[in-house]
Amino acid sequence: MSVPLLNAEGVTVGRAALAEAIAGQPIKQHLIHETVVAELAARRAGTHSTRTRGRVRGGGSKPWRQKGTGRARQGSIRAPQWTGGGVVFGPTPRSYGGKVNRKVRQQAFRAALRAHAERGSAALMDPTGWDAPSTKRAAEYLRQAPDGLAARPLLLVLEDTDSVEARSFRNIAGVYVLAAAELETVDVVAARALLVERAVWERLAGGATDVEAVTPAPKAKPRPARKKAAPAPAPEPEPEAPAEPEAEAPAEPEAAAAEEQPAEEQAPKPRRSRAKKAEPEPEAAAEGGEEAS
Repeated sequence: MSVPLLNAEGVTVGRAALAEAIAGQPIKQHLIHETVVAELAARRAGTHSTRTRGRVRGGGSKPWRQKGTGRARQGSIRAPQWTGGGVVFGPTPRSYGGKVNRKVRQQAFRAALRAHAERGSAALMDPTGWDAPSTKRAAEYLRQAPDGLAARPLLLVLEDTDSVEARSFRNIAGVYVLAAAELETVDVVAARALLVERAVWERLAGGATDVEAVTPAPKAKPRPARKKAAPAPAPEPEPEAPAEPEAEAPAEPEAAAAEEQPAEEQAPKPRRSRAKKAEPEPEAAAEGGEEAS
């Protein structure tokens, strides 16, 4: 198991083998959880404070006499039920830090480092070659770094937080610079990528690391997107020539003869309906004869 070693340009020039103290440390989640909870609790300020009725100023005498007023008896205006009175069971300044065994903290810290190394999100940084702070160079450094360092947040662990490297990286969004003396297990667990100075890594691992040289293979810069050519203007339509009148075809002789005939001969005569006159019924005729007689 090894982690990449990056030069001053962010290119992988070697791979550093993990020390036995880190590579041979099994990842025990319950130890990591116990350590992280204790470290987060120790970071609490614990400055909350309240006053009981005995610590609030005033209220030394009874607001009214014990009997004869019709009111409920009261002994002090600083009692909890009074406005401006003391607080019952309120918080007081305290420390939330808990004790965790030294070996448990060591195992949890080394297990967190090994987890980063296994998933490829850890790398070593060689600080030689940084002469002046440059955020632009730091951003290019991260672009050339392995893909495992592309996740954010990225934790950069250096010997001195006022160094040139620290001032170069601290202005990049998602990158947090931390001194090696302030590094804790919760910081390693919370980071999705880890970049450690080589000298700091060797001190954390307990000795020098063996580095295997690797032929540097810088990442190819992405090609800029080609701009789409503007569409050529459509050609203007040519003016159409006026259409020539078509020559009428000569009419056929039968059709011409029909046109020459007068309209009266051409139109057919309406047919007359031959409706028979209705004959009177015999009863109606008889009645008419009787009336005449």
